[in-house]
Amino acid sequence: MQEPIAKTHEVRLFALGGLGEVGKNMYCVEYRDELIIIDSGLLFPDEHLMGIDYVIPDYTYLVENQSKIRALVISHGHEDHIGGIPFLLRSVRVPTVYASGLSYGLIKVKMEEHANLSLNLQEYHESDIIRFKHISIGFFRTNHSIPDSFGVKISTPEGVVVHTGDFKFDFSPVANDSNYHKMARIGEDGVLCLMSDSTNAELEDFTTSEKVVGETIRDLFATIDGRIIISTFASNVHRIQQIVEASVATNRKIAVFGRSMEKNIDVGMKLGYIKAPYGTFLYSRNLTGLKAKNVTILCTGSQGEPLAALTRIASGSHKQISLIPGDSVILSSSPIPGNQESINKTINLLYKSGAKVITQSPFADVHASGHGGQNELKLMLKLMRPKFFVPIHGEYRMLKMHAKLAQDTGVKPENTFILDNGDVLALTKTTARRDGKVQTADIYVDGSAIGEVGTQVIKDRRELSEDGILSVVLTINQERQEVICVPSIVSRGFIFMKDNNIMIKDLQELALDVTDKYLIGGKKLNISGLKNDLQKALSRYILQKSTRKPMIMPVIMVL
Repeated sequence: MQEPIAKTHEVRLFALGGLGEVGKNMYCVEYRDELIIIDSGLLFPDEHLMGIDYVIPDYTYLVENQSKIRALVISHGHEDHIGGIPFLLRSVRVPTVYASGLSYGLIKVKMEEHANLSLNLQEYHESDIIRFKHISIGFFRTNHSIPDSFGVKISTPEGVVVHTGDFKFDFSPVANDSNYHKMARIGEDGVLCLMSDSTNAELEDFTTSEKVVGETIRDLFATIDGRIIISTFASNVHRIQQIVEASVATNRKIAVFGRSMEKNIDVGMKLGYIKAPYGTFLYSRNLTGLKAKNVTILCTGSQGEPLAALTRIASGSHKQISLIPGDSVILSSSPIPGNQESINKTINLLYKSGAKVITQSPFADVHASGHGGQNELKLMLKLMRPKFFVPIHGEYRMLKMHAKLAQDTGVKPENTFILDNGDVLALTKTTARRDGKVQTADIYVDGSAIGEVGTQVIKDRRELSEDGILSVVLTINQERQEVICVPSIVSRGFIFMKDNNIMIKDLQELALDVTDKYLIGGKKLNISGLKNDLQKALSRYILQKSTRKPMIMPVIMVL
């Protein structure tokens, strides 16, 4: 077990995920024998993590300090904040998970797929105060791209730590306002340390209001005569409601495609966030008999995900929907960092199929970010007036920019801390210092395997994808000390066998030469050594001839 990492009277802050990256959010506040976890997210892999489904934080510190854990508090219901809960609960017993509104409903639905896991889920409201021996937890409402987003106030004997959650300041929101008065009151009472969302720290000015997006969508629906295929984040319930309203106003029925979209709409309707006249949604996906101008297709795939509905529609591989002349496709989203290439590929396929594609542009506000720009971040800093500041939730350049914004608003440079995952910040009423690290790492989830796929496996997969594999099969009669037949060379993704007869023959000769050295003297055949030498000899030859490095797999059969 890890030793205490700071003096007992200090408040300890650290992140197991969410710093230097967009996703995998998990932040911890620890005081004496109490530890509060804020969010338990995952990160969706990029194209370099071949075959990986999710990336989650390393929970080792939480496992080793399980007795300290008092609660997991969820700021809002996005997957990069709640997606890791089932994986966390496999490793750690969490006394209570606190969530509010939509996030509470989404977690309940998510955990139905993990009935074997123990979960004590409690719903909190903005006015609630959750008290423990040393620590108490309060909340303040914020605006984001999903309903029921909250900042978290953690009161300790040394002072108040505020975690903003993901936020923007939308002065004409489609639902609840941010609680500006409560934020100002928290700041007036004194904030020891502010941990604030940095995602849009590079964006000048304010983000677009969600109401403006709704107006744009209604205008587009009113002018488009053909089918409308619109893709957005499944969790953006406010946007979905505005799509519903625009469809109803233009006499369109809505067909929903994508499992996450169906699930979130179902939860949103049950909780009253999505309202639609009976018969608006075609859950049967029966579009027969409807005119093109009376159809809205609402689907997942705004990030170009390979298996998402829009991607399959664009590639022509969707079983139920094919693009037809006159289709208009609206991408009501912004690219998540790292997804631009796959989004562009989907857009190109849509254009090639003859569809009209509408994306966010100066001429069409079809998306508004849920994260505040520079002026919103400054406003949060002015409301909270923290003594110490830690930018969170963002890549390094975003954290760096946010730290500068904090200094511009009056936070002393020596009181701003740009941390990496695992870095510990130890706080008292008057001091802050870096105090070592806790264990952190990226844990890969591959199907049902958690943490079994490491960096070496990813490296092997990447090499296979780039250089292919070559197998040499030898059958040896050990008693007669000879290779029975010509070695068989099998190539996958490396060379086309029929066009490389000379290389194949050279590889066969080389394999025989290496093997002959092991068949002298009547000793027991050292199969492991033979395989290693075959790999080295064949690799050297192939690199010299082709400058490529396929994976070499010797197969030795001994009779």
